[in-house]
Amino acid sequence: MISTAIRLARVGNRSELAAALLMGLGYPCVMLAALLPDIWFFVTAAAVTYIADWYLHQRGSYLINRLGKVRAGLSIRFLLRQLMVILLLARLDLAEEPLFYAAVAGFLLFYALQAPHGALTTLIRLRRTMPVVTRNVDLSAVRIPDAPPQLLMRRSAEKMLHLDIPAVAGVLIAAGTGVDAIGYAGAALTLLLALLYLTVLAPFARRSRLVPPAPAVLAAVDTWLRSYQPTVVLYFSGSNESAYQGNMWLETMSRIEGRPLIIMRERGLVPQLAETSVPVICVPAGTHLMNLDLSTVRVCLYPANVGKNIHILRVPTMKHVFIGHGDSDKLASVNPYSKVYDEVWTAGRAGRDRYALADVGVRDEDIVEVGRPQLEPIQSWTGTLRNPIATVLYAPTWEGWDDNPGNTSLLLAGENIVRRLLAADPPVRVIYKPHPFTGIRSAKAKAVDARITAMLEAAAVRRAAEPRWAAEAAEAAAAQREARAELTRIEARLAELESSGSFGGDAAELSRISLADPAREAESTALRSAWNDAYWRSFGWWEHRTVTGPQPRLYDCFNEADAMVSDISSVVSDFIASGKPYAVTDSAALGAEEFKRQNTAVRAAVILSNGAAELDELLAAVADPAADTLAEARHELKSYLLGPDEPTSMEQFNAALHALAAKAEARNAGVAQRAAGQPVVSAGPDPEDSSSGAGNGEQELSDEAAASADPDAVGASGRKPATGEEATRLG
Repeated sequence: MISTAIRLARVGNRSELAAALLMGLGYPCVMLAALLPDIWFFVTAAAVTYIADWYLHQRGSYLINRLGKVRAGLSIRFLLRQLMVILLLARLDLAEEPLFYAAVAGFLLFYALQAPHGALTTLIRLRRTMPVVTRNVDLSAVRIPDAPPQLLMRRSAEKMLHLDIPAVAGVLIAAGTGVDAIGYAGAALTLLLALLYLTVLAPFARRSRLVPPAPAVLAAVDTWLRSYQPTVVLYFSGSNESAYQGNMWLETMSRIEGRPLIIMRERGLVPQLAETSVPVICVPAGTHLMNLDLSTVRVCLYPANVGKNIHILRVPTMKHVFIGHGDSDKLASVNPYSKVYDEVWTAGRAGRDRYALADVGVRDEDIVEVGRPQLEPIQSWTGTLRNPIATVLYAPTWEGWDDNPGNTSLLLAGENIVRRLLAADPPVRVIYKPHPFTGIRSAKAKAVDARITAMLEAAAVRRAAEPRWAAEAAEAAAAQREARAELTRIEARLAELESSGSFGGDAAELSRISLADPAREAESTALRSAWNDAYWRSFGWWEHRTVTGPQPRLYDCFNEADAMVSDISSVVSDFIASGKPYAVTDSAALGAEEFKRQNTAVRAAVILSNGAAELDELLAAVADPAADTLAEARHELKSYLLGPDEPTSMEQFNAALHALAAKAEARNAGVAQRAAGQPVVSAGPDPEDSSSGAGNGEQELSDEAAASADPDAVGASGRKPATGEEATRLG
């Protein structure tokens, strides 16, 4: 019932639902109090609307956005409350009194000041929006002034409107006491504060406080690019919920052999990017991206198949590689769009075989097995429990874009899985980590997620009341308090490091001050490791837990768990690196044999039906190595899915980069020679013959010739040919 109400009200939790209900009831009560008239009832109801409105804004509730769409936005709500103050005065027979006219004039003047305020804040934001947002890129060639204080710019409209509180309070007090001077003083104070706000804000609209024009900024970026000469690009685009797809590659990018660069496309993703020493350039506009000097880049890596990839796929001077953001048997892992890339890199042999079975047009010779460098932090299983009782991680994937029952176990099996784990004998601890996308498309999935979270919270309370666990809690209380205090200290230090090195007042200031600092980065890395250790020590090894957000990371949960239950996703493939027992839910009810036939990653798994009755087999394997009949199968599957242990995945990755960069160099040299009318001399086989199927370069030459007549022409190769200037750079 409550979950349904939360969904219908478009709020995130019970507290937001309560605030929404109070606000929804508050405005009719304000009107009723004005009509009665009853001053104290009016004051109480008005206070409720102020507080509820403020709370929903603080929480960033989606309801606030929806109210604006139905013409019940912030300004309308404030105006309605002020109109009710005027109605109250009229009902109190004060319509002919000076206080009434002062209130009307004060509110009108206050609203008249909203226009210049809105214009100023909008102008400042627009004129401080640079064509790029950067990290670890030296833009000292252009002058970027300090941003206005966040106190002035963050939620500025809300702050301006709340300045009516002195006027509303003063008029109500005056109406109740008969002392009109209080009302006059309140109205004057509101107008004075509004004028002061405008006065303080106005200097930030001066030209000297705004960022340089786009051409100057882009020229500075090109100057930096020519100096840095990047060789490998990680190109990332996606929704606000997809930041994890880029974050998982940051450490790998920092360890590659070459000069890495990260190119992003959405401003909103930049603040979500984890700390990295790799240079980052966010270029929202496709035209700006296509005019960046990327002539030294030889390999471009893509972790996601998104529409904006086309803006850089058109560049023929670099080789394009799909690396994905996980390795699984999902249909997304054999997306036919992968044909556009020169190569597709998979973790192991399994990825190659998937494409062969799917027959989507990706050629076997274009697939390279490079392992998974990100999996190095995953600890291998020792065969014994980490704690006196087993910890089972439930990490379901999200509901997907369609209603395929095989997408996630959450809808049909999630509650059964958790219920059986909570009832297990001997007892186990449950860690629940849902996918970040859970509930973004399916209200039902969001509701199930909320119910599972509630189940775990209730079970944790019951367990805490049992004598055995109460005794454990009492014994561990001091250590847990110390761990929580350590968490607080670490978080404070991390916040201090971030504020000193990574975050400015706005994106423009961020681009100016966020330069790589190896010492700060090393300290941050050490602190995050210490935070993870303190986090798991801050509560009991017997306590059930729901883990959301970026910290602790999924791999940290892997290391804490003795077994895992999940779905067909890269989570399963990654967990196999640990060698620990795992179970996968056959939510589509294919049957165990067919499920294994269709999905490589489950061949060494305990297969669960939607009733989850088979969980006993998983728990037995965790409790007793002799009962673990799938141990050898997991070892073999790990090699098949993730590649060999030697050479290391990072060595394989770097070798693949070098090989592909050499092919790009050979292709560019051939094109340059043909453009100059010289015969191409090859010391060996054509590098294109064994790689991407991009052709022998003759089509590109034809396209470049056509470019002299039509710069916007696209040749038969499907890529825009290089201009004369670009061809000169290639030579």
